[in-house]
Amino acid sequence: MAKMLEALLHLQSIERQLATVRSRLSSRKNAVTAQKNRLEQLAANHAALNEKLMNRRKDGDRFSLDLKVKEEQVVKLRTSLNSAKTNKEYAAILTQINTYKADNAKTEEEALRVMGDCDTLKAEVEKAAALTEVEKGRLAEIEQASAAEVTKLEALMADLQAKRDEAAKVVPRTALSIFDRIAESNDGEGMAVIEIHGRKPPHEYICGGCYMSLNAEHANVLQTRDELRTCDNCGKILYLQPQVEGSRTQ
Repeated sequence: MAKMLEALLHLQSIERQLATVRSRLSSRKNAVTAQKNRLEQLAANHAALNEKLMNRRKDGDRFSLDLKVKEEQVVKLRTSLNSAKTNKEYAAILTQINTYKADNAKTEEEALRVMGDCDTLKAEVEKAAALTEVEKGRLAEIEQASAAEVTKLEALMADLQAKRDEAAKVVPRTALSIFDRIAESNDGEGMAVIEIHGRKPPHEYICGGCYMSLNAEHANVLQTRDELRTCDNCGKILYLQPQVEGSRTQ
């Protein structure tokens, strides 16, 4: 194989390893971020439940105060009932008493419902708090595991980057620029092999990157010249397998 393409293939080999390490590193960091986001959601849910519980307790306090006020009114009306001077006055006071009693019965029902809601919400708040504590522990475990893995991966990346920098030195500047541009947009894959199908001519030529048909000119040129040929469809730099290249030139 021609020297430039051979150098590019070596560079791609390192670039692939870098892409894998980057992906693993990103996955580790994302695991911590995802757990932190889960904790934030749990905390928000816990706060919302707690606020709802406080509001229902306020409703309960309001109903209790309303009951107390109305009961005091009933006591006063009963005293007035004993001092009523006419049947009409007596009947009017009795009607007020019955009205307060009916209102109190409804208020008591509401108060009981609120108490039930408070018990339910209290259980939900406690459950949310317990779940939050469990997930906090889970976050600590993930952070500890990730810290060790991130350190290992960052060291590996630094080593691979040094190797990549060294490998890039023997690649012509223009070719390196084209490779970098293609690899950056294809997860480190800047090159694609030309697949040759068919035992006898006319052969079919396929790009190993996008699996689209290629013009035979690409393969013919690469058999004799050390130059960049790119796929008309995916844009990747094309190359021939060494054994294929050798068999064609014999």
